Amino acid sequence: MPKTSGRLLSLLSLLQARRDWPGALLAERLGISPRTVRRDVDRLRELGYPVVALKGPDGGYRLDAGAELPPLLFDDEQAVALAVALQIATTTGAGIEEASARALTTVRQVMPARLRHRIDTLQVTAVQRPSAAPDPQVSGDVLMALSTAVHAREVLRFDYAPVSPPEATDDDSAGLPPRRAEPHHLVTWGSRWYLVAWDLDRVDWRTFRADRITPRIPTGPRFAPREVPGGDVAAFVAGRFQGFDGSGDWPCHGEVILGLPAAAVSRYTREGIVEELGPDRCRLVLGSWSWPGLAAAIGRFDADIEVVGPSELKDAFAHLARRYANAASHAPA
Repeated sequence: MPKTSGRLLSLLSLLQARRDWPGALLAERLGISPRTVRRDVDRLRELGYPVVALKGPDGGYRLDAGAELPPLLFDDEQAVALAVALQIATTTGAGIEEASARALTTVRQVMPARLRHRIDTLQVTAVQRPSAAPDPQVSGDVLMALSTAVHAREVLRFDYAPVSPPEATDDDSAGLPPRRAEPHHLVTWGSRWYLVAWDLDRVDWRTFRADRITPRIPTGPRFAPREVPGGDVAAFVAGRFQGFDGSGDWPCHGEVILGLPAAAVSRYTREGIVEELGPDRCRLVLGSWSWPGLAAAIGRFDADIEVVGPSELKDAFAHLARRYANAASHAPA
């Protein structure tokens, strides 16, 4: 049997992990008798932890919240997880960078020296995905409003700001507020936040960028939850951004060699694979909805292009070359 001090820490950790614990289950998890569990609960109460007994056939315990709750307990794994989570919070796009840093400082102060040392030695550098323009941030109030509506299963009414240029969100009526949707999931993709919802006016699933949403109050009536197509919200969102063709991937893939450094190309390639071939050459593997679309996406780089394959990509370049040449030969009226 573990020593009393170690057993109390394990008991407190379990009580913090879930709301209600049957006494028999606590005894089983700790490898002790129900009588010892009762004695240990009494010791925690003497230390100031508000552990209440639950009535019922099986009995049980709950750690209540309280203004004078002693410092929280974190085991080694929880301390590492918390430190990593707060340090990478700067890439969430939620505008909580400063708050995350303050939270880590506050939590660190109530930890034992051993765990403080582990956190101090864990330095994570959180790097945002490079892009031509910084990703817009979402206010914490908006995230809380969306999350609350998702949790409560209440119809969300919101204004949806237009975006330019268009992207992979299902935005077929930007600038025509208000929208009405059943919010199901709040997700992140890259460093942006998206709301996956059933659009009541379009009678279909939609993904909305959270930074463009202005929730309206009050929310609407409650709704019955639906299942996203395929049953997996992660696969559903990935398919929306990767050109869903039944496999969850782009239907067209091509490979080229560009006369540019890999670092210059990777800054503007969110989904592609970039391989350095030399100081001024790199290999790019990229996908798109169509072969002309893929050729146009590659053509935006101001560099010489060598098509590795497939032949459909070469044909698409030839098709665009004729189209562009025809456009250039027609002088404006």
